[in-house]
This record gives sequence, structure tokens and C-alpha cells, in this order.
Amino acid sequence: MELKLAAVQMKVSDDKVQNLRTAARAIARLARQGADLIVLPEMFLCPYQTDLFHTYAEPADGPALKQLSDLAARHQVWLVAGSIPERDATGLVYNTSFVFDRTGHPVTCHRKAHLFDIDIKGGQYFKESDTLAAGQAATVFDTEFGRIGLCICYDFRFPELARRMVLDGAKLILVPGAFNQTTGPAHWEVLFRSRAIDNQIFTLGCAPARNPDASYQSWGHSILAGPWGNIIRQLGQTPGSFLETIDLGLVEKVRRELPLLMHRRQEIY
Repeated sequence: MELKLAAVQMKVSDDKVQNLRTAARAIARLARQGADLIVLPEMFLCPYQTDLFHTYAEPADGPALKQLSDLAARHQVWLVAGSIPERDATGLVYNTSFVFDRTGHPVTCHRKAHLFDIDIKGGQYFKESDTLAAGQAATVFDTEFGRIGLCICYDFRFPELARRMVLDGAKLILVPGAFNQTTGPAHWEVLFRSRAIDNQIFTLGCAPARNPDASYQSWGHSILAGPWGNIIRQLGQTPGSFLETIDLGLVEKVRRELPLLMHRRQEIY
């Protein structure tokens, strides 16, 4: 079955209301163009700064998520709401992606399981664990198109998590992410192609556009790769979006022709 899949690469400001409006305009436009499923970027409601996550955090039934649910229902699209800082009942804050179906019903959410703590000499320093708690599960969800996997940014560097989602039936993995100007040029594209090849699936990464005024500058380059490892679409660093029609049936075709998953030697590894 064909799936019209869209990614929104938006510039994120420090104004949550404005960010919601930007997302809403993009959702409305892509829905008019026939999108079935729309993906927003990681931390699309707030700057990607650890010291601000508690300030912008809201519960799963908070006002921003209510608006996103309403947008999915109004436009009758599946909406993967990038990620936001989510505060649970105990006060812990997670980097969480919420999924809404065409009626606006919250189908599932994924809490980022691997926190981005790095210190690259002459490059990027960032420590999510200063303010965020880690999720504890792999996430897949069912749609009329088939089963889809979901993870967030740094999660995608761990091949075991992608394989877990694939073994749970995912034929497409969606990744709201925000690689930076150090890790993006080095690893972004190769990771999406590699995970697609290793698992013979579609992979999509949706990132914020670069904001030169932000302390953390996203690499952008939102990307869609096919199960043969080919790049179907990739943006640059400026705001934009893409809408591509994919056929998840291609996954089974590739797996028949090159039966990689069947040839695994689980008794060895």
C-alpha cells in the first residue's frame, strides 16, 4: 500500500506559540497536498538547550499536545509530533515523541531511550542527562499502511534498537532528530542509509532547520532513504518540507531478492 509521507523542517524559535503556528501551517499545507503521515522535528516547540527543557515542559495532556491532536483530527492525517519536553506526574522530564491518528487519538509515544551526552574536542559539548530522564522501551505502532517504528535522534545510532523495531514488524522507522554542525556532516546521511540497508526498510529523519542565532545549531538535512539504501529525498539546512509517496511493499520485494534477515546466524551472534 502506498503511503504519502511528509517531513517538516521548520526553524525553531524561543516562542512556543509561534512554533506551534509554524507547525500548524505546514501541517495544513501538506494535508491539502494529500499527505497521509506528517513528521515534525525533534524539540520543535523550544530551543534545543538542556537548561530550558524544564521551562518548556508540559504533561501528556498539556495545551500544546491538545492543539496537535486537534490538528491531526482537523486535517485527518497521522501526525508524529516530533518531540517535546514531557513532564510526568513525578516531575521527571523526558524527550518524547507523541503519535496521533487521523481522529486525533494519541496512539503511542516514544521517550528517547539514549540520552545525548557528548564532549568532542574542538567540537560539540552537550549533556541531556543533566535535565532529562531516559525512556525504557522500543516503540512501534500500527497503521493502515503497516507497522512503523519510532525513535529519537541519538537512539538511531544504536543498531540494536533499530533491529528490535524491525523484528517487531516495522517496515519504516521515523526519527525526529537534531544532529549538530559537528555530527551532522559526518554521520547523518550514512546512518540513515546504513540502517535502511541493514534492516531493508525505509528510514526517515526529520530535523529542525538551522537557526544561526541559536546556541545549538541543527544540521537540518531531513532525509528519506529506501530499503536498498538509496536516498529518496534530502533537504539542505534552510526551512522547508518534502512529501514523498512510498510503497511499503517494496520492503518485502527487497527482502525476497536479498534475504538478509533470513540469513542471520543467531546461534553465532
